[in-house]
Amino acid sequence: LIMFLCFFKECSKKTKTEDQENVSADAPSLAQENGEKGEFHKLADAKIFLSDCLACDSCVTAEEGVQLSQQNAKDFFRVLNLNKKCDTSKHKVLVVSVCPQSLPYFAAKFNLSVTDASRRLCGFLKSLGVHYVFDTTIAADFSILESQKEFVRRYRQHSEEERTLPMLTSACPGWVRYAERVLGRPITAHLCTAKSPQQVMGSLVKDYFARQQNLSPEKIFHVIVAPCYDKKLEALQESLPPALHGSRGADCVLTSGERWAWWCMPLILATQEAAAGESLEPGRQRLHSCGHLCLFSVLLRLSAGEIAQIMEQGDLSVRDAAVDTLFGDLKEDKVTRHDGASSDGHLAHIFRHAAKELFNEDVEEVTYRALRNKDFQEVTLEKNGEVVLRFAAAYGFRNIQNMILKLKKGKFPFHFVEVLACAGGCLNGRGQAQTPDGHADKALLRQMEGIYADIPVRRPESSAHVQELYQEWLEGINSPKAREVLHTTYQSQEHGAHSLDIKW
Repeated sequence: LIMFLCFFKECSKKTKTEDQENVSADAPSLAQENGEKGEFHKLADAKIFLSDCLACDSCVTAEEGVQLSQQNAKDFFRVLNLNKKCDTSKHKVLVVSVCPQSLPYFAAKFNLSVTDASRRLCGFLKSLGVHYVFDTTIAADFSILESQKEFVRRYRQHSEEERTLPMLTSACPGWVRYAERVLGRPITAHLCTAKSPQQVMGSLVKDYFARQQNLSPEKIFHVIVAPCYDKKLEALQESLPPALHGSRGADCVLTSGERWAWWCMPLILATQEAAAGESLEPGRQRLHSCGHLCLFSVLLRLSAGEIAQIMEQGDLSVRDAAVDTLFGDLKEDKVTRHDGASSDGHLAHIFRHAAKELFNEDVEEVTYRALRNKDFQEVTLEKNGEVVLRFAAAYGFRNIQNMILKLKKGKFPFHFVEVLACAGGCLNGRGQAQTPDGHADKALLRQMEGIYADIPVRRPESSAHVQELYQEWLEGINSPKAREVLHTTYQSQEHGAHSLDIKW
């Protein structure tokens, strides 16, 4: 589901988010006013939800629209088919990177442990022809570590003359694009310059891993499995590092829901066979599947013939496989996450680091206190009766708007804010926690939250592989190359729209 933000105008659709925010249905979009209606805009003329995507708006170009419409499973299977049919010189190495917030979705859908879900997904992908399956947690390690250092630097530099705080996270592409395209400066000056986990993962795969495999970046087709649609636009918008020679870090982004739609059918059939104590012959298996193809094709927006081709390509005898790592034949047997209730955990890790680095305080347990609502919470550190660190988590558009209004009025007391476009955080991304009619599946979300909370937490500082990569790949922790690869700059309107100028 795609949303268009019409700056200085009323939005062209009307619905409600989980926060009960209204969107007007009367005003036409900029594309409609200009008499333009590209293929992407036709595809997007459907129900929209304000929290679906703060990024996809009326400033999406026609070229971006076409590229976004191609961000689906068809592109993925096109490469699979080319690898099986064409000249070997044209083959590509297929790499899939899975976000940790996507795994609880698969675990909940199939009633598996998160480790079993990871192994099952990896095994199925490899049965289709995927060469490597990675976990993006290592990319989040880099994003968090770089954000930690930047916050400490900003805290020390902050003054009345140079207001470097609050620092606002940059891991959510919907929020970042909204800040760039709508809010402009001075809000973008507060954005952390550390790249998002998806952007870092793109460089890890297309630069470091490519060199380890003696491959050029363009010989790798890199797919990201993520919980929300914003990641698709991020893949198109990211800058192209010189080391990638014009190749994008992520060639295709699929949401967890899209991945589940074509993964679930073979697994369901395999489960039915196991329950019946029999294994169907390939021909009978395909025949047995035909009754489900219509529903399956609706979920995936592919034809029944294409779905049948997908199922033929998948080897149902392959069940489990350990996730690959960037380090040769070493496998990742254990699923870990960072310390965030439903996100990559920037707030908790940066808070601990700042407490130790700035005030020599060891913080083991980060305690959240809800303020306006459950999606706006604060974390504080007191020393000698004075609050010396005040962090906040602001999830969902309502809380983002309140934050921006107070920030512009100079009445925002926080040093750091973890900002996420989706109410409920990344687990509630519109690419997975949805009912068939497009509403939030609250029961599924609660189940996913429980599963995610049970995943062991790993602090980014504890990863020996990350320290190794800093030296081997980036030429040192604070090297010019580390700055180039792990940090970004932001484009913004010189005079961004005031929040109150946008009629929702």
